This record gives sequence, C-alpha cells and structure tokens, in this order.
Amino acid sequence: MLKLPGLIDPHVHVREPGATHKEDWDTATQAALSGGVTTILAMPNTKPPIFDEATLNLALDAAKAKARCDYGQYVGAGPDNSDIAASLAPKAAGLKMYLDSTFGELRLDDMTLWTPHFQKFPKSAPMVMHSESRTLAAAILFSAIYDHPIHIAHVSLKEEILLIKAAKEKGIQVTCEVCPHHLFLSKEDIPAISHGHPGRGEVRPRLATKEDVHSLWANLDVIDCFATDHAPHTLEEKDGENPPPGFPGLETMLPLLLTAADDGRLAIDHIVQKLYTNPKRIFNLSEQQETWVEVDENATYEIKASETFTRCGWTPFEGWKVKGKVSRVVLRGKTAFEGGKVLAEMGSGRNVRG
Repeated sequence: MLKLPGLIDPHVHVREPGATHKEDWDTATQAALSGGVTTILAMPNTKPPIFDEATLNLALDAAKAKARCDYGQYVGAGPDNSDIAASLAPKAAGLKMYLDSTFGELRLDDMTLWTPHFQKFPKSAPMVMHSESRTLAAAILFSAIYDHPIHIAHVSLKEEILLIKAAKEKGIQVTCEVCPHHLFLSKEDIPAISHGHPGRGEVRPRLATKEDVHSLWANLDVIDCFATDHAPHTLEEKDGENPPPGFPGLETMLPLLLTAADDGRLAIDHIVQKLYTNPKRIFNLSEQQETWVEVDENATYEIKASETFTRCGWTPFEGWKVKGKVSRVVLRGKTAFEGGKVLAEMGSGRNVRG
C-alpha cells in the first residue's frame, strides 16, 4: 500500500452558484476525495461570477454547508474591481485573471485593465493567470515589470513551457501548472474521445499536438503543479449545437499519473512534489493534520464514468486501463473515503482561509 499526503488541486470549477445541474460543492468534493484530493481551490467564473464581497460570501456559504473536503474560493479580476479584489485577498484562495477566453464581468481583453490588479493585489497572495501563447508572454512581462509573482494555469504548448523555463532562468517569479488531459491527450485523440460527438473534445486550452505533449513531458522539472481544471458539463450540453469547453478530471488525475509512474515516465516523488509540496507553498496553505491517502499500487482497472461521483456523468478517459487505485482517504484523523464510498459528512470540509 502506497501512502501519499492529502493532495491539493488548485484549479477546480465547482459550478456553484449558477450551474448546479452539472456540479456543486457536495458532488465536487466527493469526486475530489474519491481521487485522493483533500483540498480544492474553486474558480470564480460562476453565475454570478465571484468578484466582490457579496458573491464571495455566496460561494463560501454554499461551500461551508456542503463541502466534504477542504476548500478555497478565488475572486475574479474584473475591469473595475481592483480595489475590492485586493481587499478580499485574505478571504480568497487568490486572484484569477482571465486574459483570454471568458465571458461577462471577468473579461480582461485590454492590457490597461491588468495594471491596477498588478499594482494593488498583495504580492504575498496567489495571482493566477488564464493566459495562452502571447498573453502568457505578456503576463510574464507584467510580472517582471511589477515584481509580482504569478502562477500560470493549464500550460499546454511547447512554446509556453519553453518561455516559462526561460523566465525562471532569468529569475522572474513565475510558477505554472499542467493538466492531465494535456499530458495524456493530443488533438489526434479527439475522434476517440468524441464517439461521433465532436463537442466532447472541446476544452480550453485546446488539446495540442503530439509535439506539444512531448515537450511537456520533456520539461517536467519546469512544471510546478499538476491541476485538473475539473470543468464538468453534462453530455447533453457537450453533444449540443454549442458545446461548452471543459473536461471533468478530479477522479482520473491520480490513477493516470500513477500509471505513468508505473510505466517509468515520472516518479512517485514527482506526484507528491506537484500535487502537495509545491501547491502548498505557492498557494500559502496550512498543513492538514493527520491527513493522508492510501493507494493500492497494484490494482488495475478500467476508468468508467458510471463509477464516478461527479454529477456530469462522463469522462474523456472512459475505458482507459490504469494501475493504482485510491483505497482510503483520512482527513484530520477521520476516514473520509474508503472502499469506493465517501464517508466524510456534508459540511465537514474547512475553508483554507477560514
């Protein structure tokens, strides 16, 4: 039996408030525990988005009532909320800046809108970028100009990981994360994922080329964290005329990485470093006392959406054969998951900024 620390996923879309038909704080945290994750940090692009004290409290109140593992809630950077966001830093998991695709109040499609956030948000608090390609380069430039640490979400391209590597070598304060779907899938896998429904392959950033995937593996030492970007949508939505981008991932991340470790592609130490040690440091998280995950390293099985806890009911990794299964999760001395069942009570999770 392999014993791991409680894992941290710094990039989760819980979908509450506003879209609880696909996920909420109860189902997301059940999925997390099933995947060996004892802390999740939730993204702010909900309905309404989390961008002021009232909306932050709305999300935190729902989490307090429902969450079964520990949690934090990001506040979103909007065009005119830099003072408010900075004032909420002690209560928030961090600041999320959408420099590329998003909608409504959190869209920052003009670089003049970035400046006040870089000037005002505390340098000691996490600042996370949704940035791709050229906006990623611009975010690194802002980090250097304002001497402000940044964390870059879901890196997917060769050009991105090489730029981050160069920035680190120059001493720029940048960290980054990579999602399992960008490590294990390329755009050539979309037909296999889709089963005749192309929308099932929609994700942002998009699945990249095999060369991009190879470059991520070749630069594991540049990657600070693994993160799921767990983004559940129902199959009805994914198969519709305007399919929303996003994959569920909380329950498949650890078995995929353990299988890669069994194949010799990375070490167990890498998993601990990128899912516990580094995120704990980057996101200023306290130690969870008496918390660990027990994994049966030799258990082999097929990933099946029918056996998951996420409400969305599907996975792009359906039918994949994996080796390594979470058998038990202990959170603060209490068994939270065992034998395929979530035992932690609703509302027993704690706010990491509480």
